[in-house]
Amino acid sequence: MVTDQVSQSPAMSPLVIRERTGAISTAEIISVLKGDITALHIRQAFSIEVAEEITANFVRNAGRKERKDGVPGEYIGASHYRNDAATYFAGSENARPFIDALFGDLVDPVRGLFEALKRELHNQGIELRLARCEHGQANVCRAFCWSGRGLYALEPHDDVAQVLCAGNDSELPAVANNTVVALNLYTSMPEEGGDLRIWSHKPTVTDRKSQGVETTGYPYSKAYLEPFPSHDLKLKAGDIALIDGGFIHGVTRQSGNGKRRVLLNSFFGFARPDLVLWWT
Repeated sequence: MVTDQVSQSPAMSPLVIRERTGAISTAEIISVLKGDITALHIRQAFSIEVAEEITANFVRNAGRKERKDGVPGEYIGASHYRNDAATYFAGSENARPFIDALFGDLVDPVRGLFEALKRELHNQGIELRLARCEHGQANVCRAFCWSGRGLYALEPHDDVAQVLCAGNDSELPAVANNTVVALNLYTSMPEEGGDLRIWSHKPTVTDRKSQGVETTGYPYSKAYLEPFPSHDLKLKAGDIALIDGGFIHGVTRQSGNGKRRVLLNSFFGFARPDLVLWWT
């Protein structure tokens, strides 16, 4: 009986964290993609001037909206979260001009990373492309500013549940069998808080059912996470972070200088051994 109880307890998974300063490399990205690294934090990975201009474009962007899906924050772009493929891809097409307006005449750091990774994977016989269906194609990124007022600006969650439940009409559920990578580029950060916290726990379907988050992976309670150690990535504008989105993660409360916490976000992962999909 004791053995059964232990086997049913949520499992702890070790965190493999890499943090350094400088340019990001495709080899490091692939290490996250293959599950060898849990979290990669590159400080000063792109120009602070570019970061500031993207933030300014976010603030004045006509496509900026309040989220209305239970996750507090403002966004530009489209999200597959709680949407079927038709809704998501149609939304992606409608949002494209607003995503383009985030960058204007700037060199787009997200597309630059995407194209570099695409070339490297091509050399390995692997295709990298944007997810698509008959209703349209995913955008290369979306922009967010989380606004939760409690202990977390963004409550603890995992990114796999929403991929598993993307629907039979979507390409995305196949990625949930592998590492779902979340890519974040930070264009503005508050003086204090806004850290990306990652817990040493990669929940299973059974774990999600026990917490009532089977289809969303959001949010996990403080009590549920109590047994698991965590690690905080201390972020600044110009930083890039990639994480295995199967691990529970969240954003700590923000305070300090009143600056917004603005980031560009994408997901990607293997749908097949020869295909990596990229989406938002």
